[in-house]
Amino acid sequence: MEFNIRETITLGIIVLFLGKAINRRIPVLRDYNIPEPVTGGVLASVLFSSFYWATDVALEFDLTGRDFMLVIFFTTIGFGARLDRLVSGGPALLVLFALAACYLVLQNFTGVAVATLTGLDPRVGLLGGSISMSGGHGTSIAWSPVFIERFGIDSAAEIGIACSTFGLILGGLAGGPLARRLIARHRLQSTDEQHLVVGKRYDQSESIDVDTLLQCVFWIFVAVGLGGYLQKVTGHLGLFMPDFVYCLFAGIVITNALPRLLPRAPHGELRPTMALVSNFCLGLFLAQSLMSLQLWTLNTLAGPLLMIVLAQLLAIMLYAYFVVFRVMGANYDAAVISSGYVGMALGATPTAMANMTAVTQKAGASTRAFIIVPLIGALFIDLSNAVVIEFFLNLLG
Repeated sequence: MEFNIRETITLGIIVLFLGKAINRRIPVLRDYNIPEPVTGGVLASVLFSSFYWATDVALEFDLTGRDFMLVIFFTTIGFGARLDRLVSGGPALLVLFALAACYLVLQNFTGVAVATLTGLDPRVGLLGGSISMSGGHGTSIAWSPVFIERFGIDSAAEIGIACSTFGLILGGLAGGPLARRLIARHRLQSTDEQHLVVGKRYDQSESIDVDTLLQCVFWIFVAVGLGGYLQKVTGHLGLFMPDFVYCLFAGIVITNALPRLLPRAPHGELRPTMALVSNFCLGLFLAQSLMSLQLWTLNTLAGPLLMIVLAQLLAIMLYAYFVVFRVMGANYDAAVISSGYVGMALGATPTAMANMTAVTQKAGASTRAFIIVPLIGALFIDLSNAVVIEFFLNLLG
């Protein structure tokens, strides 16, 4: 049964409202900062998978609109970045990159160790390590031919996708409670309440109207267009990155140049509306991503791979709690970054953003976290992960 783009987005909105309704009625989900799209999306994927098991009819979704929402979301992150904050966050960016690179190695050791203990080929542990966890579905698919051709693991793609799916779900469920624990234990508070676009708490006194929405859409589309040109230029130079990375940088350029080029432009008045667009796109993106997970593909691999994923969950929670939080400063920003890092290391960058949004909308904003974490997830993880994966393949080959 196929759903076109209109039907997919409509269903995604229903799923998002479902998550909001459940979180309102179950206080523990709200208290532990479980993102609303994760609640609704996981429940929808279970229902759709149950429908498949009962009828043998699979639901297929057109996710083109979902992918464009991801581009818009990261563009709004760029509009929330000020150069002075980027400069101040530079050292923290390098520190988190070093922590993330070290954890890629630890993540693979964890996967290999559990695979060996459960009687699996140790190289399956790599598929349950940084390939599927930090890399996500895309990296799992990209590396599976290597495991098939070099090592004869014919189910490599299914294993990687299964681990990525488990990780995506657990990453969305674990980051919020971790931040809640850190904030409560260390009595942390946000000190950042200015120039916010994402992770923002709404104020009814803020003006959001048709004019501000039109201006936001205009500047977002300008940034997306500029990002497209940047991607073409760097592509000719042999540098390839995801399209949303270029749009994020374009948003940074525009938001810092606009006050100087057009001083009378009402750029400051657009922040509440930009926050609205940002949260809308992130929530709907994640709801569609989770509701489209095909859980029935995990049947034959669920047992041993679930043990690997649970070990990875334990490892990342300990690493984020005892290492990332402390090294990043043991302050409120560090707590938010830790919640995002759990989502990123188990699932994907959008999961990290959803975790941090759920935390900051309740406990207060953290501009630094919303700049550092997506840059690490979008730029540095894939590059360093490729090196680490190749090292382990040679080690186990």
